[in-house]
Amino acid sequence: MRAFLFFLASVVVCPVRANDSVPSPQQTVPLLFTGATIHPVSGGDIPEGRMLVEKGIITAIAAPNDPLALPEGTITLDLHGKHLYPAMIAANSVLGISEIQSVSAMDDTGEIGDINPGARAETSVNPDSELIPVTRANGVLFTLTAPRSGLISGSSALLRLDGWTPEDMTVKAPVGMHLQWPELVILGDWTEPDDAEGLKKLEENYARKIVAIDDAFRLARAYAKARAANPESLFDISWEAMTPVVEGRLPVFIHAQTVAQIRDALAFCSRHEIAKPVFVGGLDAWRIADELKQHGASVILSQVNTLPMRRWEAVDAPYAAAAKLHAAGIPFCIANSGTSFDAPNERNLPYQAARAAAHGLPVDIAMKSITLYPAQILGVSDRLGSLDPGKEGTFLVTNGNPLEIRTTVEEIYVLGRKLDLSNKQTRLYEKYREKYRQLDKTR
Repeated sequence: MRAFLFFLASVVVCPVRANDSVPSPQQTVPLLFTGATIHPVSGGDIPEGRMLVEKGIITAIAAPNDPLALPEGTITLDLHGKHLYPAMIAANSVLGISEIQSVSAMDDTGEIGDINPGARAETSVNPDSELIPVTRANGVLFTLTAPRSGLISGSSALLRLDGWTPEDMTVKAPVGMHLQWPELVILGDWTEPDDAEGLKKLEENYARKIVAIDDAFRLARAYAKARAANPESLFDISWEAMTPVVEGRLPVFIHAQTVAQIRDALAFCSRHEIAKPVFVGGLDAWRIADELKQHGASVILSQVNTLPMRRWEAVDAPYAAAAKLHAAGIPFCIANSGTSFDAPNERNLPYQAARAAAHGLPVDIAMKSITLYPAQILGVSDRLGSLDPGKEGTFLVTNGNPLEIRTTVEEIYVLGRKLDLSNKQTRLYEKYREKYRQLDKTR
């Protein structure tokens, strides 16, 4: 009994450690950032520009010699030789709902079952995740966090990576309803061309899943009509979440990679009158650009820095996909893979865009693909994505272009308040640097 009580006490007093970053208080004093090169992204660069931020909002941007009226009490911060960029937006993520992939209790990326439209990402967000300070230290200050399970996974939330609670962090929710389009695999590692029975089972399984998605949308539409005709009728939280989808008020995000998947998903959109779908993944999307245009589709291109999907493809096929989407005129942005495995690596988002820039995507477009373009696709470009008067004062101070791996993010500001850049990785760095300093003294 004594041993059991000791074990129970050890469990209670030794919880999983949360990050110790303290959210900053709201901005109360106007700040004028001067001397840095301002990169609005929405327009041309402004060398030695000036940017005024009041109560978390950019109120003015001016060239060095332009007149600029300053509010009383404005504090001027001299940033000569530095660069100001808008915060980056990770548009395909599970950050905040996944911590350690191998520990099931710390992975809240989905629900049991195939049809879960009522799942909302923002209700499961952990503001104390150790991954959040690591991510924002490299300038990624917003994430579209979405559930990932089943066929209809639930709705996503756009999170600002600073705040005491999920409510503090949520910029917009729901952003869209997420569908995990089934994989159309006819031949793979576990099938042979002459295995007729195995191939038939794969095809039947794929067809069954498509029917399940179709049925869910038909039921959702019937539910919406019934509720509209009789608001006092039975309330169902899952179908209620689908009502704005079938009424065209909430976008549909379809996770699909191959031509076959995307074409089948477009046919599904036609059947259910879904306008302007957003495809997440989309490595093959450039191959059927004309079909995407007909549906007004956008693409969140995931994980540029990856291997080709097929043995016969050129090794740089994924690297060049963004440039081909841009050339075809398809609205797109660049993101990571959005898996639990990649949640700790969201900080590497700028290097996904950099890889695309090295393979044909213009550098200015590569920067837009992780700032302004995701803001446009997610419906928040009136507030985020560029440095313009009227938008959030959420930005980076760097010593160079963030797409360059040698560039350091020196300061970050969220709604005009400066955040601490320290995180678990910087603490470990300092710890072991001190260790080797002490070892050197003893030699």
